[in-house]
Amino acid sequence: MNVYVDTANGTFAIDLETEEVEPADRFEPEQAAVDLPRVVAAARSGSTIVAAVDASPPLLVSHDAGATWRESGRGLPHPRGVAIANDDPDLIAFASRNRVHVSRDGGRFWTALAVELPEIRAIAF
Repeated sequence: MNVYVDTANGTFAIDLETEEVEPADRFEPEQAAVDLPRVVAAARSGSTIVAAVDASPPLLVSHDAGATWRESGRGLPHPRGVAIANDDPDLIAFASRNRVHVSRDGGRFWTALAVELPEIRAIAF
């Protein structure tokens, strides 16, 4: 599966298995509508919503369409964007200034990809 990252120097596709980076077409990320303060970006897949917020920790996760929220992402840097895979709501990508972090368990544990990118503007699956 690929994650797409829009940066100051163009758009790239990153293969999550091999971490290979290739140029890609520019995209417009879909932003989920959430009624929370300090939202930087939000993504939705079914009833799962993830909101990247200007706070610490930088993520709020809901598995019931926003009725309840839990904090996630302790230790992650300031957010630039967030995305959820449409076919797997446990697969979440979080963009900081120059890195992509991935969770495969709904936001409980995070791994930073090795690749460092130019300044990130948006992220999507």
